[in-house]
Amino acid sequence: MLKGILAVTLATVLVFIPLQQANANSDTAADVLRVALPAAAFGMTQYLDDSEGATQFYYSFASTVAATYVLKTAIHKNRPDGSDNDAFPSGHTSMAFQGAAFLQRRYGWQYGAPAYALASYVGYSRVKNDHHDTRDVLAGALIGMAASYYFAEPFYGVQITPTAGLNGLGLQFSKHW
Repeated sequence: MLKGILAVTLATVLVFIPLQQANANSDTAADVLRVALPAAAFGMTQYLDDSEGATQFYYSFASTVAATYVLKTAIHKNRPDGSDNDAFPSGHTSMAFQGAAFLQRRYGWQYGAPAYALASYVGYSRVKNDHHDTRDVLAGALIGMAASYYFAEPFYGVQITPTAGLNGLGLQFSKHW
């Protein structure tokens, strides 16, 4: 129990304290949130003593980071500000959306919706500050979300997931027994 409380406290500190100082600098906020959202997702697995969820988080996070950096190394796209050539995909956005998607997929929309709002801010700030263009950010978001949707399963209750395929759009309902 103490381990779970410490994990949630750490995630809360990572999210809220630095953001008070980062209002004038959205780069700082994005730097904090790219770590804080996955930390909050992992903290939730610890708080709920969800060892299966922790394993799913590890796979999801590791595959997000690996895919992001393999693509950055292979593509060499210049940043809009000209600072370097590893703009595609956005690593900040992929990590932030991995944490948000994991929270939503594993524990539901009550956790996922606010996390997605924060992750969206990360993507917005990366474009606004000329570190990425919209394609870089969308690719990062898709990588993070895809990894979490692939590895994470609902912890409890009924999960509703939007689906898309060649034959149309739909909703998938699932329940963990």
